[in-house]
Parts: sequence; structure tokens; C-alpha cells
Amino acid sequence: MKTDELDKIKHVINGEYIVIPIETGYIKPNEDLNCIIEPARELMEDGDYLVIAETPISVSQGRLVDEAEYTPSLTAKFLTTVWSKYLWGYVLGPVLGIKKRTIKNLRKLPEETKAHKEVVLQLYGLKHALKPASEAGIDLSNAPGTCVSLLPENPERVAIELKGEIGKDVCVMIIDTDATYMKNGKYFTGLPIAIDGIDADNGFFGYLKGQLSENMGSTPLGCSERMDVESALEIANIAEDYQKSLSTEMKTIHSVKEVLGSEIDEVTIEDLDSITHTPAVIIRHVG
Repeated sequence: MKTDELDKIKHVINGEYIVIPIETGYIKPNEDLNCIIEPARELMEDGDYLVIAETPISVSQGRLVDEAEYTPSLTAKFLTTVWSKYLWGYVLGPVLGIKKRTIKNLRKLPEETKAHKEVVLQLYGLKHALKPASEAGIDLSNAPGTCVSLLPENPERVAIELKGEIGKDVCVMIIDTDATYMKNGKYFTGLPIAIDGIDADNGFFGYLKGQLSENMGSTPLGCSERMDVESALEIANIAEDYQKSLSTEMKTIHSVKEVLGSEIDEVTIEDLDSITHTPAVIIRHVG
């Protein structure tokens, strides 16, 4: 793409890379991904990366769970109140130096979190439910009503299929904002899945170890190509940097009301469709 053509489309420069956002409405449950594929097919060049957030993939797959259908067990109540809110919010969190925003959010966990913990317990087990927040990559902030979205099913296969639909020599990557950590040259994450080279499905134990390790940023869940972990992380973090710059970013349940003006359990698909979403970005090396 020539410079004069690039000037006609929205983009930013991040170091040696050009970042071109793909803006859409809210991708609804069981809806196809043509709103991503078509602009990607038009704008991408051979050698480009298409980085897609995990939630629109999950929602398009219909991987929504209504937490209102779950009755919190005693274990879920304990994990929410004693373990997450008080022990992590007031003791372990400050001692281990976790983000101040996370500590603040833990200290004001809403009542609905008990049902959320029950969902984590039933679907992913205690190993993930012990994580004080952002358990198993479940997204509470981009789904309607009392629903949450699980991680995508087989993100590597999805990435390969999307590359085929785009029809160019590009790399498609699906990422999650939950961290990948590195210690002694080895990469790991608490998330249930990640690309080859990142030890996944460590749950709380990965999170705990991560507090004593180097945070490497967002986690690539699936990729259409074989990439070394360092390169994949670099591309994932460039995409995440762009997302963080957006005023419509809903990183936690506490930012939902600020962006949409609705309580978390009252958000409708119409509310979600009322703002511009950026489910994907194209990343191109300047050189």
C-alpha cells in the first residue's frame, strides 16, 4: 500500500509497525465474522498480521453462559468473599504488588461474583477458581445481561480458517489480554490454552508464580502460522497497545457502566451495538 493510499485510512504508527484498526458493530452470538474478514481481505497485504481479540470469536461461536442460571455453592461464596475480596484484596494482593486497579476491584466485588465463581468451578475446576480475578479467560464485560463468554473453541483452527478466507499470505492470531509470564527463559500462563511454546492451563498456580516472574503481556491463544514465542508476543502486545488507547475499551466489569451507562447485568445487545468496536487490527512492518 502506497503512502498516499495509507493516508486515506485510519492507522497509527507503533515503532516499526503500522497498526490499522478494523472497526465494527457488536458481533452477535452465532454471527459470522464477515465484518472482520471483508475489510481484512481488502486492506491486508502479504506478510501482514491480523490480530483478533478472543471475545468476538467466542461470541460468534455462541460460547455464552448465563451466570444467572448458577446457584453459588459454599465453596464459591468462600472463594468470592474470604479468598478473593479480603485475602487477596487486602493482604496477598498488596504484598505481591499486583495492580492497584485489580486490588481496588477485588475490594468491591459485586454480589454477582459468587455465581461467576460457581461457573468457573463447574466448567474449569478449583485450579482456575482460586485465581482472584479474570479466571480462565472468561469475559464478563462484552456480553449481554448476565451472560459471560468463555474462551474460543480451538482458536488455532479458527485462525487457519480465517487466513484461508482472506486468501492472502498473512498471519492470523487470536489473543487474550490475560498475561503470559516468563521465568528462567520459560513462558507460561494461567489461561487454559495458548500457542505452542507457552505452558498453559496453570490456573491460579500460574498466576501466583507469575507475580514472581516477568509479565510479558497479552497471550496468543492460536495462530495460523508457527511462530516463535517472542515474535508472537511482540505482535500481540502491539495489538493490545492499540486497544488500550481506545475510549471504548471495557477491560473490567467496572468499566462497563462508564462506557455504556448500564449496570453490568442490565447490558443489552443494543447497548453493546451502540458503540464502535475494534475486534481486530492489521499490523504491518514498516520496513
